[in-house]
Amino acid sequence: MSITPLPPLDRRQAATAVLAAKKRTGVRWADLGKAIGMSTEWTTAALLGQHPLTDDQAATLGSALELDAAVVEALTLPPVRGKDVSDSSEPLVYRLQEVVQVYGSTIHELVREEFGDGIISAIDFELELERVPDPKGDRVRVTLNGKFLPYRTW
Repeated sequence: MSITPLPPLDRRQAATAVLAAKKRTGVRWADLGKAIGMSTEWTTAALLGQHPLTDDQAATLGSALELDAAVVEALTLPPVRGKDVSDSSEPLVYRLQEVVQVYGSTIHELVREEFGDGIISAIDFELELERVPDPKGDRVRVTLNGKFLPYRTW
C-alpha cells in the first residue's frame, strides 16, 4: 500500500496552526518577537501570514511554538495579503475600519497639506501598539509610521 503525501500547507493554514499552538503553549507574541530579534507587531503579522519569514526565523519560532515541520516550512512561503485575509466582522477589525471611514478623509487632507499629493507607504512602514494607563480605563495607542511617497508627474 502506498501512502499519498499530504499537500503542502499554505500561509492561512499555517496561521491557524500558529494560533492553536500559541494557545496551547501560552507563549506571548512579544516573546516570539524577541526570539527572532524583531518587533512584536512585525512578528505577529508574519506569523499570521502577512510577511515571509527566513528559514532561521521560521525554525526558531517553530521550536518556540512546538510546530511541526510542515507548518514551519509554510511560514517561509510568500505572504497572503489583502482584504480576504482579514475578518471584517471581527469587532476590533470592524472598529479600525470605522476609524478610517470617519477619519480617513481628515488624515488624507492633513497629510496632503503637510507633505503634498501622495500616499503613506504600507511597505516602508512600522506599526507600534502600546498600553496607555488612564484612570477611566486603559487606552490603546496605535502608531502607524509609513514613509510618504509623493505621486510622480511625467
